[in-house]
Amino acid sequence: MNWYERRLLPRIVDRACGSARLGPWRAKVCADLRGQVVEIGFGSGNNLGFLPKEVHTLNAVEPSELAWSRSARRRKAASHIAVNLVGFDGQQLDLEDGSCDGALCTFTLCTVPDPAAALQEIRRVLRPGAKLHLLEHGCSPDLRVARWQKRLNPIEKRLAGGCHLTRDPLALLRSAGFTTEWVEQGYGDGPKPWMWLTAGVFETPDL
Repeated sequence: MNWYERRLLPRIVDRACGSARLGPWRAKVCADLRGQVVEIGFGSGNNLGFLPKEVHTLNAVEPSELAWSRSARRRKAASHIAVNLVGFDGQQLDLEDGSCDGALCTFTLCTVPDPAAALQEIRRVLRPGAKLHLLEHGCSPDLRVARWQKRLNPIEKRLAGGCHLTRDPLALLRSAGFTTEWVEQGYGDGPKPWMWLTAGVFETPDL
């Protein structure tokens, strides 16, 4: 990981993903979480202010030391939730099978090298009946926007830490065997190639 990825990129991501315009989307996705939750891609803690009081523990997975130790410091201090760093890689979680009451994943499947592996790990650590709460950006159904996403994707991956504009979150979830409790899709405020959003809650299949 070079200087840009260690020191500058986490600040850019925090500014982009921490925008107030994403607040309503985050609020919808975080609603009804409870107990012990695993969050893949904790970042700088942008979801902490939206988590219900019923959540008592957040097991955070975050590869950026800067995002975890500096950017999220005040958010963690202000939260009622015990936040524990449990690993750096969502594709290999250091958690026991069936140990979590819910999972949260926001703007992360776009970046992990192997999203299928990350989703299988989420399945493994969720107890039976627990759910995945998800908010992602991805490939637009608008062909004109999708063409721009395809053109911009190589630059996006280089400048945004491996982020893909062209992944389809729903297709990834279906391939992993998740079923939909509810889903909402639409454009958020901002440039369309980055702002086709998918929000929803997804059931964990029986293993």
